[in-house]
Amino acid sequence: MDTLSYVTVDVFTSTRFEGNPLAVISDARGLTDAAMQKIATEFNYSEVTFVLPPDDPENSARVRIFTPTMEIPFAGHPNVGTAYVLGQRAELFGKAVGDTLRFEEKAGIVEVSLERSGGRVTATAIRAPQPLTIGDAIARETVAGCISLGPGAVVTTTHAPVFASVGLNFAVAELNGLETLSAARPNLAGFQAAAGRQTTSGHDFSLFVYVRTPEDPWTIRARMFAPLDNVPEDPATGSASAALGAYLVSLAPQTDMQVRITIEQGVEMGRRSIIALDVTKSGGIVTDVVISGGCVSVMRGEITLRD
Repeated sequence: MDTLSYVTVDVFTSTRFEGNPLAVISDARGLTDAAMQKIATEFNYSEVTFVLPPDDPENSARVRIFTPTMEIPFAGHPNVGTAYVLGQRAELFGKAVGDTLRFEEKAGIVEVSLERSGGRVTATAIRAPQPLTIGDAIARETVAGCISLGPGAVVTTTHAPVFASVGLNFAVAELNGLETLSAARPNLAGFQAAAGRQTTSGHDFSLFVYVRTPEDPWTIRARMFAPLDNVPEDPATGSASAALGAYLVSLAPQTDMQVRITIEQGVEMGRRSIIALDVTKSGGIVTDVVISGGCVSVMRGEITLRD
């Protein structure tokens, strides 16, 4: 194998050059772990996916997800984008591609449904692979130090800053308004200090900050910073959105509810993204989180593996 084909898509958007870019290696057979990491580092996108035959033939594929610095167990936009790319194909590893895909990932099985229009995939929806888990609380001063703001910028009325996960762990914190959200700037020293004080798993300390719309608390503007993963800011983070959405629904007073949450991200970067979440709560427990969004194709090409 002297060359390796790839495609790129913009995820959580229908407008090319907005949303979150993703590179997909649709057949990564023969690549070593080290080669996957080098390719992901070369692209320098927030994530690159590598598609392999499934271990269980009942599933569609095994999908490995790499940031520029490490492999991670789950992420939202890589699954949405990878399903969009694979859904354009007639078959995948000898099996016909229908309207549902099942990906084997380190976090578990990720189920994906495809939305089609005129025979083409236009959007995909994925189910979070793990139930909501809440970790340690985080000091307001720690969050503020990460984004170059004073502690008063962090709101604790609904919840203190905290780790939340539905497959990948994020620190989530509410800020006191859109102006504050816009003013946030990642401070590498602050993130390094936070990583030294806090324990997380799956990737380095990453911070998802947000503001709820007063007229509709289920409409949210957010930003995500992960400079320790060589991602100063991410334009769309489905896994963090899902964790936040699940956590906010868990805190709502209703015992049973189903809500559609819309999260707008990437605005400050000029890469506006729209992430839709459908969260179900039953008996006081969040039982289901579905992440959905549109995609658009951008590039295709080949990676040279040998001179």
